[in-house]
Amino acid sequence: MVNVVPVNSSYAGAQRLFMVLSSLWVGSLLTVGYFVAPTIFSQPLDRQAAGMIAGAIFRVEAYVSLAFSVALLVFANLLVNRGLNQFRLVRWLLLGMLACTLCATFILMPWLETIRDQALQQGMPVMLSPSAPLFSRLHGISSILFLSESVLGLVLVWRLSGKE
Repeated sequence: MVNVVPVNSSYAGAQRLFMVLSSLWVGSLLTVGYFVAPTIFSQPLDRQAAGMIAGAIFRVEAYVSLAFSVALLVFANLLVNRGLNQFRLVRWLLLGMLACTLCATFILMPWLETIRDQALQQGMPVMLSPSAPLFSRLHGISSILFLSESVLGLVLVWRLSGKE
């Protein structure tokens, strides 16, 4: 087996810390997106309440993702500057994950919240409002971004694990 990201003995502790932080972050993404959210929607809540709860959880996860992606990008740059060139691809993966998070956090989430709040002010759930088709499309785009970030995260952890 070829070790994709070999551990440099001079920086073994830093590389292990990088791996642990990356794994925690990607684990939180997968847990929230593929276990917590589906569990919320499987409960006997009304869909509007479930959506609001899931939205609040995804908002927290978005800020966690922003913090981790920026911190790990800085960390990866430091490792590359110290001669660990195997972290060059890792930086691209992190940049892709950051782009997904930025789009979701600062474009899609506020837009979805505005549409939902407008519907609630009109006294109806968002899925019964005239904006339901737009809300559904934006939610679909958000889901694609989250899936993309999850796949990039899995590739990141796989690459860091040293498995080909």
